[in-house]
Amino acid sequence: MNRDKATAGNRRTDAQLLEAALLDADAFHVFYERYAQKTCSFFERRTRSREASLDLTAETFARVWLGRAKFRDLADGSAAPWLFAIARRVLIASVERHALETRARERLGLTVEREPGGPEPEPAWLEDLAMAMDSLPPNHRQAVELRVVHDLSYGQLAAGLGCSETAARIRVSRGLAALRHAMGGEAQ
Repeated sequence: MNRDKATAGNRRTDAQLLEAALLDADAFHVFYERYAQKTCSFFERRTRSREASLDLTAETFARVWLGRAKFRDLADGSAAPWLFAIARRVLIASVERHALETRARERLGLTVEREPGGPEPEPAWLEDLAMAMDSLPPNHRQAVELRVVHDLSYGQLAAGLGCSETAARIRVSRGLAALRHAMGGEAQ
């Protein structure tokens, strides 16, 4: 981007940049440069992780890019409220996804204690888990994969499996119990 174009871009409002970004990627670049550090700082204050904040910032701007046509100027040219609403949703989704993954590992009896700051444990149990998953009846395996791996709600799961929500819950519960048993944990 040449200097004159960059200077002109910096004088445009966020709303003007996002409208221009529908046809001009350079306009989006100016918008990104305007907010990337602020967004990354927003995440870093909340996660206390530089790596996580960079990933969350990238996800946020990917969503902004994909949703730029839906932007409505409700703040006199500023897109900051819209951008940070997206950032908050990305953060919440990340926390929920992490909580779901943690609960799934706990239900499967796959939690591993380690010293803080120590090296990540080798996932030697993954091969055992794959074999245990393969040993499940197909309807239980599919239900567990859709619920735990793909993070579908029970309503979405039921629609995908063509059964009631209660039946979907039962399939997941039985599948997880069978996995716990196959992995050496107690089935409940």
